[in-house]
Amino acid sequence: ANPEKNQTRVTLFILLGFQNLEHLWFLPFLAFLFTYIFTMTGNLLIFVLVVIDQHLHTPMYFFLCNLACLEICYSSTLMLASLLTGDKSISLQGCMTQLYFFGFLASTECCLLSVMSYDRFLAICRPLHYATSMKSRLCIQLAAGSWISSMALTSIYSVVMSTLWFCGPNEIDHFFCESLPLIGLSCSDATLVKYVSVFMAFILTFLPFTLTVISYACIINTISRIPSSTGRQKAFSTCSSHLIVVSLFYGTLIITYLMPESKGMKNPSKIFSVLYTVIPPFCNPLIYSLRNRDVKEALNKLLLTSIILFFCQK
Repeated sequence: ANPEKNQTRVTLFILLGFQNLEHLWFLPFLAFLFTYIFTMTGNLLIFVLVVIDQHLHTPMYFFLCNLACLEICYSSTLMLASLLTGDKSISLQGCMTQLYFFGFLASTECCLLSVMSYDRFLAICRPLHYATSMKSRLCIQLAAGSWISSMALTSIYSVVMSTLWFCGPNEIDHFFCESLPLIGLSCSDATLVKYVSVFMAFILTFLPFTLTVISYACIINTISRIPSSTGRQKAFSTCSSHLIVVSLFYGTLIITYLMPESKGMKNPSKIFSVLYTVIPPFCNPLIYSLRNRDVKEALNKLLLTSIILFFCQK
């Protein structure tokens, strides 16, 4: 007999969020509201600039456009659903849906960052072959491969997660539906889910991270062999923005999942998960706009055109 059939299945979860700040609810509300608005505006602006400016129709900015689009979806999935709503309850189906989109978008970001590092590798280490290698067809294939492979593999993981049985308690000590707290609440055997989780993490996170590290190891090696300091600076400037984004994303991810549990923190992963779910999407537009001359020129051109059209209409 299956013991799960004798237990009432939980179909509603309560997201505990940041309980210590309940009496100051308006502070995190305002902070995340500002973060969300800035994240959406910044990434949407980058997306628009890349689409309308002919000078930005290059492989690097094509992938940046994909990244900006991803950050918009990523922020909306987590911030709107979990941080800006007063209702802390979420259905089992809604929880699994949020878990799927979180895993899908986070995995896609890992793959896109790896693809962007490969693009920088070709541009710096194989400059003579860059134009013939990184054609538009290959760019589309690499970007589509990142989205589709992440979507397919995350779907498999979601199907495995849906086999878990929950019979109580129903409180998730997090601010969104994350896999580790959910597995901890399961009343059924989660051995298969844990194995699949490790496999998916290896395929969708560790492999892209390894490829990114290898690409930048080759890039740094090539730059170090450039004789002039001006040449080294120029070569490094072409990949510095992406390197900062990669370091920010993977650095916060590593802190979140590899940091040992502290007695002073009941759930450190909940605290540090804010780092990789909120900070990278927030900082990416700043990094790519403030450190990128092409993006700044495109922005200035757009602002000037908007001002001219505004006064012409008057």
